[in-house]
Amino acid sequence: MLKRTPLFEAHQKLAARLVEFGGWEMPVHYTSIMEEHRVVRTAAGIFDICHMGEVSITGAGASSFLNQVLTNDIAKLRVGEGQYSLMCNPAGGVIDDLYVYKLGVQEYLLIINASRIDADVPWLLQEAQRDIGAGVLVTNQSETLGAIAIQGPTVEKFIDQCVDTFDRAPSSLLKNQITRGEFAGQPVYLARTGYTGEDGFELVGAASIMTDLWQRALQVGLVHGLKPAGLGARDTLRTEVCYPLYGHELDEKRTPIEAGLGFFVSLDKGPFNGREILAMQKLQGAPQRCVAFKMIEKSPPPRPHYRVWFDGQPVGEVVSGTLSPSLNLGIGMAYVPTTVAQPGSRIEIEIRGQRFAAEVVKKPIYRKAS
Repeated sequence: MLKRTPLFEAHQKLAARLVEFGGWEMPVHYTSIMEEHRVVRTAAGIFDICHMGEVSITGAGASSFLNQVLTNDIAKLRVGEGQYSLMCNPAGGVIDDLYVYKLGVQEYLLIINASRIDADVPWLLQEAQRDIGAGVLVTNQSETLGAIAIQGPTVEKFIDQCVDTFDRAPSSLLKNQITRGEFAGQPVYLARTGYTGEDGFELVGAASIMTDLWQRALQVGLVHGLKPAGLGARDTLRTEVCYPLYGHELDEKRTPIEAGLGFFVSLDKGPFNGREILAMQKLQGAPQRCVAFKMIEKSPPPRPHYRVWFDGQPVGEVVSGTLSPSLNLGIGMAYVPTTVAQPGSRIEIEIRGQRFAAEVVKKPIYRKAS
């Protein structure tokens, strides 16, 4: 049986089309993917992300522990800041990609992928049993916490009204900063982060207040164009800006270097899981790279698992693909040999038995006009 978020009834009342996603029954769209995508790019959209996982890491050894299980450098975080990071196995494969927020001197909140909760939590608990876990408490809060994302260029105008009180005005936060607020007598964390390439916030609090928080946001955001948006638009938005999705660009056999995420791997911070492999790939290069591409002739949209051809030979596979609502052409990401990974390389995507011309392009595929 599929799991449902605290907002399930709200989605039903909005006549959302519901689909299975990672074991959850989630809204793929309310009106249309195209319309919801454009709303987020031009005004604001609100997403149910209650299916995501939340794990707290606390205790005297929390910072040191996280620096040895994550690729990014936790020591760079000040209280009230967050960063994107990856959790790797000893072979450098990605167990998950996540956001980590520093809420206190030795208090951290991890936001993890819904499909990886059952893998991440046991892994973290296992690692905490090693010497590196001395003085560390790992707590899975995924059942008791929920989250919503509010994304788009108008969000700053109304985000402060979404909660009752706050330690610091959310609208004053810089990217990747987080503040504590209160709503209906419950604590809510507001982080200036997102998964769309637009300005936006993610709000994390008790699952019990999510429906009222959702309704409050819709109410105060109405005059600023806020509308509900589903997983369909979330996917087209993230694909345009080349944000990875676990199970597509990332898995336990792919490394962050192959995925093009070397920026989030800090080799000079000391030992961490997978460091040796990642250091070697950074120095010598990885055999494959995850590249962005766009179609350069009219074609059906590219989709995951479609074959990539170069110089008459099959060389790779599409991992994400869609019709870009912003650019009105087929776009995607694919794994190809490093020799083919340079922007400007002409490739072909095999779609329904026919090959169509495409070009490797620099990430992100879509850039906002300045």
